[in-house]
Order: sequence, then structure tokens, then C-alpha cells
Amino acid sequence: MTMKVLMTGGTGFLGSHLLRAIESQFSIVMVGRTKPKSYDGCFLNYELEAQDLSYLNIADIDVVIHSAARVHIMDDTADNPLRAFTLSNTDGTLRLAKYAAKSGVKRFIFISSIKVNGESTALGLPFKPDDPFVPTDPYGLSKYEAELGLLKIAEQTGMEVVIIRPPLVYGPGVKANFASLLNLVSKGLPLPFACINKNKRSLVSVNNLVDLIVTCIDHPKAANQVFLVSDDHDISTADMIRHMGKALGKPSRMLPIPLWCYHLAGKFFGKQDVVDRLVGSLQVDITHTKETLNWAPPQSLEDGFKETAEAFLQSKNK
Repeated sequence: MTMKVLMTGGTGFLGSHLLRAIESQFSIVMVGRTKPKSYDGCFLNYELEAQDLSYLNIADIDVVIHSAARVHIMDDTADNPLRAFTLSNTDGTLRLAKYAAKSGVKRFIFISSIKVNGESTALGLPFKPDDPFVPTDPYGLSKYEAELGLLKIAEQTGMEVVIIRPPLVYGPGVKANFASLLNLVSKGLPLPFACINKNKRSLVSVNNLVDLIVTCIDHPKAANQVFLVSDDHDISTADMIRHMGKALGKPSRMLPIPLWCYHLAGKFFGKQDVVDRLVGSLQVDITHTKETLNWAPPQSLEDGFKETAEAFLQSKNK
């Protein structure tokens, strides 16, 4: 009998890739504000802030994959960002999970964020899933509070919960900072990143993240676990530029601008948080994920960058 999966976030970057990967393997029910363009299956209107979910008939759903969220925004203009994130990412998630448990759903997979652990790590001391939590912004805090609530629901109802905390996710169609860097490198101009060569950052290709999510749909050992995920290949900012240049077929020319110049500019322009992400480290230890699930990321970082660059170039040529 085909397992029935309910998905949220199908029009987002991750959700669109996940939907393509699983729609031929499982019976899918998609819920959200907008039906994905390429999806012609069962669709139900749903919003994170919805108070009454009784109209959602999910009594025959086996697994919920919840990736919809109010996303992290660099310059949030909300009057109360924490309240806005809490309403969607915490309250909305827990309302859906309680309704799922009441409806007999067996497993609830929640796509959280490494921001639950914090914004940075000391070099060579990666985050682990059971490290102390230091969310430093409203987005990370809202995800952390959702995680706590989900584990309590699992304990009270018996519905299995799986929590996945990805770092920066990239892949075909990626937006935001990764796309901006790709665009810069594609111009072949010298970039000021040569001295940012001692930091280490964990990334995860969307294909690797999707593969882990699919693994967690029915893996018996995934129940009530927290998993960190990456490509298992940490790189410096300078290395990232080199990989992008190679994938784009462009020379990765870099200028040796000292790190103190970045910190000075960050303080002057009030962008120290941006500078910290550029020059700092954020590593994750995926040992627990690999050993518990007997899993390894199927796509190498090099292949992930190549696929992302090819999609980026194709979109520019349209």
C-alpha cells in the first residue's frame, strides 16, 4: 500500500525540489497558499497562521513533512519580528502538529534550522545536535520553540517527530546570498576574498537535504531524533569562490584584503552581522545523522556546485 504524505511549503526552494523527488514514490497531498505550477495532485488551501484546521481532512495521512515557514529576513520591517516569526513558525507549526497527531498521523518531519544552535562556531568545534542552544535572532528562536513544542507533542501523543536542522542550502534555483555570489563570480572580476581562507562553513546541496528527508519518511531509527545535515565537506569563503569559479568556467581572481578591513567596514556601516557570516565559521557535525540512519550525502560538493552553476547560467540565458 502506498504511503500517503502531506507536504507544506511546496512552492518554496526546498519544497519544490522535494515535491519533484517524491511525487512518484508516494501519494502526495499538498497544502499551502498557492498550488505549485507543475503539480496536478490533491491540493488544500492552508496558511501557517490559520487558527482552525478542522477543514483539513488528513485522517488517512501517514507522514507530514513541514517545510513551510516565515523565512529569515536580513532587514525585517515587521513592527515586532519575534511575534511575527512566532505566529508562523512556532504557533503555526505546533497547531498543525497537534491536529496531525489528533488525526492519527504517524510521523511529523519538521525542517528547522541550524540557527537553533547559533550563528557561528569556533574553528574545528562544529555544532552537534545535543549542544546547548543559542538562537540569536527571532527566526532561530521561533524554530527552537517549535522544536521544544514538537518533542512535547511526541511525548504526549505518541506521534513520531523528526527534526532536521540544515545550514545554508544551495542548488538549482537558489536565491539570496548564494545567488548573489554566483552572479559576482560569473562576471570574472577580481573579488576581495583571498584572505578569508581560514574559516570553515558547512553547506548542504538541496539534493542531499532532500535525500535525507526522504530517508526519514520511513526509517525506523529516525523517530524522535534531531539530525544535522551537510555535504560533509566544509570550506572557507575563499574556497567557495574557487569552487564557484570552476563550476562557472570563470577564473576566480581574488584580492588580499585584510580581515580587519571587513570588520572596520562592518562597524562603520552597521553590518557587523553580515561581516561575521562572511569571515566566520559555522560547521556542523553530521556523525549522529550518518551513524543513526546509515546515511551519507549522495552528491559531492563539487557536483552540487556544478549543477547549481549550470542552472544559474541557463536562467541568465533565457
